[in-house]
Amino acid sequence: MAGKKGKGKAKGAEKAAEKKAPEAAKAAETTKAPEAAKAAEATKAPEAGKISAKLVKELRDKTGAGMMDCKKALKETGGDVEKANIWLREKGIASAGKKSGRVAAEGLVDSYIHTGGRVGVLVEVNCETDFVARGEKFQELVRNIAMQVAACPNVEYITTADVPQGDIEQEKAIEMGRDDIASKPEKMREQIVNGRIAKRLKELALMDQPYIRDQSITVEELVKQSIAELGENIQVRRFQRFVLGEGIEKKEEDFAAEVAAVSGKA
Repeated sequence: MAGKKGKGKAKGAEKAAEKKAPEAAKAAETTKAPEAAKAAEATKAPEAGKISAKLVKELRDKTGAGMMDCKKALKETGGDVEKANIWLREKGIASAGKKSGRVAAEGLVDSYIHTGGRVGVLVEVNCETDFVARGEKFQELVRNIAMQVAACPNVEYITTADVPQGDIEQEKAIEMGRDDIASKPEKMREQIVNGRIAKRLKELALMDQPYIRDQSITVEELVKQSIAELGENIQVRRFQRFVLGEGIEKKEEDFAAEVAAVSGKA
């Protein structure tokens, strides 16, 4: 009898174990699934079109290439910065930043006169050789830069580094005295003013302007792309913008007084 009871208990235990096995397996699968998904997500490369601005900046700082070139390189290489660097080097784009220190004494002085003849621009852009200066690509770049200056009435300097320090300090003093920040703590006022000054400096600098033919890049990035394409250092050296009648003191007519005078004579 004891033997039969023992066998009965053993069979019962086996059946219970068989019954619990699928449930345990299911529970294990449930707990593993999120971990597996998380691990897969961590190893998965960034999807096309979802390249972060941080990655783009990292690649730009490393190569000197333009923003759009960096973004394209990262998309082509699945978001891998090192592979993207190699991709840019293969295309000849990553070398643009390295060429910026080379002497550029050749180039072109060109002009742009806006329709109607009321706005004109003279610009000098330098490159390394006369061969490149005479090329169609370089001449097109110079014309586009002249048009950019014509389209930007607030631009006075080539880069923010060209703005005189005295002017910056004067602007800062004006901003610090504005009523809208007078009640704020000193540290916060400094941050607000620095932000405003940085924005103002960019408005004054040609290289920081969005390129008129492609708003997704700046003039600086346009020049870097041209450096990569033409294989020479290119520098915007100087420019001058002319506006018809600018600086002339014009006589202001008092129309009401003129009408009254005419009426009186009549």
